[in-house]
Amino acid sequence: MADEASRPFAGLSEVSIPEDVPVEGDISVPVGPSRRDDEFSTLDEPVKETVLRDLRAVGTKFVHVLYPKRSSALLRDWDLWGPLLLCVTLALLLQGGAADSDDQGGPQFAEVFVIVWFGSIIITLNSKLLGGTISFFQSLCVLGYCIMPLTVAMVVCRIVLIGGSGTVSFAVRLVVVTASFGWSTFASTAFLADSQPPNRKALVVYPVFLFYFVIGWMILTFSPSQ
Repeated sequence: MADEASRPFAGLSEVSIPEDVPVEGDISVPVGPSRRDDEFSTLDEPVKETVLRDLRAVGTKFVHVLYPKRSSALLRDWDLWGPLLLCVTLALLLQGGAADSDDQGGPQFAEVFVIVWFGSIIITLNSKLLGGTISFFQSLCVLGYCIMPLTVAMVVCRIVLIGGSGTVSFAVRLVVVTASFGWSTFASTAFLADSQPPNRKALVVYPVFLFYFVIGWMILTFSPSQ
């Protein structure tokens, strides 16, 4: 008994394997191409198609801002190309004012850029500190895209100012800027509402109100240089 315990595998030498039983084979696991990777891979995509696809995505987000509703489209497929384009356009349109030429503190390009992006970051941090579930860049995306109505208002104001800067011109600009300000605030809150705690939504909306109010005030008080 002790002799068998010292040689546990001694009987294996007497085991015979029939000749018709295979003792080797292929154990590799075939891995087919992932359909998801093939669908979303852009490594072999032409640059033109990539640019057009991104432009279509930006255009789709502009449509969502024009017709705001409680949707996750801006949050799910966020990007910063649209906000960057709107910020640059707004900063360029605010150049050449009378305040710039008279050294009265008119908004320069860098100042507009800092106000838009710094304000968006502050609102985003406020939202996160209040318990919001939205990510940092998703919030920047929503706030940036919702500047579009105010950018359109700036274009309209520049056209109106071509005919002069009288009382009628100011009244038209006031109506346009007020409507655009309300639209921007409403659109941004429509996208951000579901990501905030129900009892703290007012604390989130108030900074958004101030943010778009400052931008609207810069547009309304703009006057072209003579």
